[in-house]
Amino acid sequence: MKTLKEIFGYMLGGVLFVGLIPFIMWLVSGKPALFPTDTVLFTVGAVLAVAGLLISVWSIVYMRWKGNGNPMDAFGHEVAPRTSHLMTDGPYRLSRNPMLTGTFVYLTGICVWFWKWQPVVVFVVFIVIMLIQVRTEEKRLRNDFGEEYEAYCRRTGRFLPF
Repeated sequence: MKTLKEIFGYMLGGVLFVGLIPFIMWLVSGKPALFPTDTVLFTVGAVLAVAGLLISVWSIVYMRWKGNGNPMDAFGHEVAPRTSHLMTDGPYRLSRNPMLTGTFVYLTGICVWFWKWQPVVVFVVFIVIMLIQVRTEEKRLRNDFGEEYEAYCRRTGRFLPF
């Protein structure tokens, strides 16, 4: 059962963050060509998107390898098995939410790739939803890890190292 829940959690995250949100961005921007003719937009968008995916995948793999789980909760509901200890090393020494930071970088790349204002609106809505989600998750982490989490918050930024 645990493995099935893990697979579901990872698939849900992949479909939502890597597929559905960029698809919505593409739709609202008028279904532009998937490969822009502007070389600069193509290159910058692609580099950001790949870098963001690499950050997210590093975070997921590290969490699975070192933490034997995944921190992902969906507004208080466990989507994948939670880790049993607070992760503060690897990518988590740079950010308390490196998976989400990677997703933000990825979606910034998608916005650059499409180079229209409509995907930016979708991105801003996504950021607002994720900020609410992160605050919910932080409450759970404070309850689960207490002062250890508070000390981690003091030395590590929510999304950036500062």
